[in-house]
Amino acid sequence: MKEMPEDLRLDHPGVEDGAAIWRIARDSRTLDLNSSYSYLLWCRDFAGTSVVARDAAGEPVGFVTGYFRPERPHTLVVWQVAVDASQRGRGLAAALLDGLTDLLREKGRLDGIETTITPGNTPSERLFTSYAKRHGAELEREVLFGAGLFPDGGHDPEVLYRIGPFTD
Repeated sequence: MKEMPEDLRLDHPGVEDGAAIWRIARDSRTLDLNSSYSYLLWCRDFAGTSVVARDAAGEPVGFVTGYFRPERPHTLVVWQVAVDASQRGRGLAAALLDGLTDLLREKGRLDGIETTITPGNTPSERLFTSYAKRHGAELEREVLFGAGLFPDGGHDPEVLYRIGPFTD
């Protein structure tokens, strides 16, 4: 398991964190940015399946948002992972992902995770590939949404990464 840096702490987000999470997502320049309203809703409705890293002042400096699939209630879909520029290079994304999945596994609620990654997003590809290796889980990839499905015409395909089942 990747440990949280000592000067940061893992926490579930609250509605008051929505604006900071939105800013971190915006400033990442790689994520599809959702409306600020959606991040507020996320922090209200999916706080139990999401985490933030807080600095000494209690401000979010990274996050993982996720939800359980209704058709697969023990599969966590990781929606977004982002780390503030000031914290990059410290392994924080991996620590956040490990921290969230460890919390959910302790509650007996997690058999596997899914996420989608656009081809060429090397940091995300590395994050989830290394996650699967660290946890001794299988990793399967397949195109979930081809580029032609996106109405704006400018979106790359989304490749589904399915990790699990967890055996330990």
